[in-house]
Amino acid sequence: MTIEVRNPADGRVVGSAPAVPAADIPELAERVRAEQREWERIGPEHRAKWLGALRDWILDHEAELAETIHSESGRPRFEAQLEVLMVADLINYWSAHAAGFLADEQVRPSGPVQQIKRLVHVFRPYPLVGVIAPWNFPLLMPTMDTVPALLAGCAVLVKPSEVTPLSALLLARGWREIGAPPVLEIIAGLGDTGAAVVDAVDYVQFTGSTATGRKIARVAAERMIPCSLELGGKDPAIVLADADIDRAAEAIAWGGMVNSGQVCISVERVYVEAPVYDEFVTKLAAKVGSLRQGLDSPSDPQDIGPLATEAQAEIVRAQVEQAVAAGARILTGGKRTGTGTFFEPTVLVDVDHTMACMREETFGPTLPVMKVADAAEAVRMANDSPYGLSASVWCGDTRRGAALARELEVGAVNVNDVLADLPMYPLTQSGWKQSGIGSRMGGASGIRKYCRVQSITLPRVPTPAMPIWYPYTSQRSWLVRKLMRAVVARDLHRALGIHRDKSL
Repeated sequence: MTIEVRNPADGRVVGSAPAVPAADIPELAERVRAEQREWERIGPEHRAKWLGALRDWILDHEAELAETIHSESGRPRFEAQLEVLMVADLINYWSAHAAGFLADEQVRPSGPVQQIKRLVHVFRPYPLVGVIAPWNFPLLMPTMDTVPALLAGCAVLVKPSEVTPLSALLLARGWREIGAPPVLEIIAGLGDTGAAVVDAVDYVQFTGSTATGRKIARVAAERMIPCSLELGGKDPAIVLADADIDRAAEAIAWGGMVNSGQVCISVERVYVEAPVYDEFVTKLAAKVGSLRQGLDSPSDPQDIGPLATEAQAEIVRAQVEQAVAAGARILTGGKRTGTGTFFEPTVLVDVDHTMACMREETFGPTLPVMKVADAAEAVRMANDSPYGLSASVWCGDTRRGAALARELEVGAVNVNDVLADLPMYPLTQSGWKQSGIGSRMGGASGIRKYCRVQSITLPRVPTPAMPIWYPYTSQRSWLVRKLMRAVVARDLHRALGIHRDKSL
């Protein structure tokens, strides 16, 4: 079977990929897993050299990769070019820090009795990691998880979305062309192929819908393997009365519309304090209404591309129409353009939490804006969601913004910025509530998550037979008990076993 890939902007076929049948996955997984032990043995410094060679290949093929991202997703070329460079950047980060993050951890003994031992945590990789990636960032999303897993010493089996498999398959070509060890396989396939990957690997990293994430979590629990799930979001932006309204409107327009709103941490709803509400929505609508949308070309670059699929375009259309029927007003946009899967960049007002556009993930170019009385109401509305991925707070006092951030039930908050945490690799990216379990990135934790922690105790000095070993005797029991009591007690009379009558 072959997967036909079309550009959603105009429907033309831009490529194809052979679909690996689900039945072939077990054998493929075992073949890759068999190569993992040697990959682990060579150590993180040597593994980093291979990743460095892959980075160089990516930079040498930057134009081809960017054009492939553009053609299979319809995104503006500028965004596609940035995606390629972000991949090179994250390879640099993980390669520079992998050895330090994976170094044996010396553990301090808990008390004097344990001082005779040296305690060590060793980070041993899961043999085979499965990465199931979505379609919104065809190159970045697969590599965001694959790179730290490879550097941790894992073999990796990647299944990109069948909507946009071509960019990831180019990455596989690069891995082969640099002559790297065969510990990375990237395969195209449909849903049953992804399910077979989950059944075959030792750790699952999934990015996608909450509904699919639940299914994967059930399978992982049944198989007793770990999984990390980054799922849906409905990220709020809070604009307070003392905010820089021009900057907030500019940033929120970009944060809601970049990649046609198809970013896990896109701004999907906005709460604005009443004193600046009218000014904000006027400036936001003007900015969004000025965005250029259409077929991107080198001579005529566009700001907004199409939705990735017809189904996604219909979700956006249905949410907007339902909101208008319930009393919302459209300030700009609001409909499909009639070409491909384009949907006009849209600003909605007079919205409330009875509407799907404020409750359900949209993943499209819409910004519903709601007026609130004060910061307390904004926080309450922002937290009134089953999702908890990220949020932004816009205010004149960053200390107040930091305080409000601690009241929001989300995994990440940007103060006076939007999507800024995405390239901040030392920061943990995690979803709360129905936005997922586990995390990615986060410095050491972002690579150690692909490892099993092994605890090793080593003798500091040669020791004779331990007093707690057989045979048990009255004298040995008395001596061990007295020594233990002296260690655990925190006052002299209890250490010595002296009884005090509290009635005296």
